[in-house]
Amino acid sequence: MRQRIVFFGSPEFAVPSLQALAPGHDLVAVVSQPDRPAGRGKHLVAPPVKTCAQALGVPVMQPATLKDPEIALRLAELEPDLFVVVAYGRILPPALLAIPKRGPWNVHASLLPALRGAAPIQWAIIRGETRSGVCIMQMEAGLDTGPVAACAEEGISEDDTAGSLAARLAQLGARLLVDTVGRIAVGTVSLVPQDHTRATLAPMLDKEDGRLDFAGAAAAVSAHARGVDPWPGASADLDGLVMKLYRPRLVAGQGRPGEALGLVPEGLAIACGQGAVAFAELQLPGRKRLAAAAVLAGHPVSPGTVLRGKV
Repeated sequence: MRQRIVFFGSPEFAVPSLQALAPGHDLVAVVSQPDRPAGRGKHLVAPPVKTCAQALGVPVMQPATLKDPEIALRLAELEPDLFVVVAYGRILPPALLAIPKRGPWNVHASLLPALRGAAPIQWAIIRGETRSGVCIMQMEAGLDTGPVAACAEEGISEDDTAGSLAARLAQLGARLLVDTVGRIAVGTVSLVPQDHTRATLAPMLDKEDGRLDFAGAAAAVSAHARGVDPWPGASADLDGLVMKLYRPRLVAGQGRPGEALGLVPEGLAIACGQGAVAFAELQLPGRKRLAAAAVLAGHPVSPGTVLRGKV
């Protein structure tokens, strides 16, 4: 049964869900974040969801705020059956949540009630989790507190970054969403309340969250670096420069936390509180992300040099 859907979303993660809904339902509008300046030229760049919606011929709204009563009026006039929210980036106020006939629904990238909040994929990796997933949740006023209609699990490998895991979860979420919307439409969906006593939080990251703490165990340093890849990127200070460090591998070695141990086959090896991590790719300010050997050829890092991470 076709549904009239207003889709809320912004980043690349939401695009597979939008594409998956398009053939079987009536997308009456897409609500996305405003275009933002990006790159060195600070040119305005459209969110990926907006670009996808335009290709599908779906009208796009980009309000600066959802609290404007005019927005609620315009959305109500569309007479939607459902709101579908996938990584939109803002909380929907109660006035909007009350509009769709069959409710507002969210694709959340964790196994709720674990990791509620803006960055569940990143924090799952940073915290060393071995599994993640997606849940389809009926939205309410609380932060990711609504009852759950469906979940699907996905393992986290020792090489996963936030970027690689997000790509898989985006596809998994899109498939789960289509199935769940079909069950909502015919009234066969079952809702399971969350156990709020088991809830954990996954707050939004900022640039400082990329600073590595080399005093920790090598496995924790590796997990942190992978969880902040691609953004904000793992970083440490080197001779007054902020160096980004990518693609960590656990290697043998010991030294002072943050001490460079030299170039090994896996990359630039750096000592941690326990063990060592080698980074296969490095990036200096204003430069491209390159293989560690290529970066060190132009900017040598002598063994014994200490990189300063989180203070």
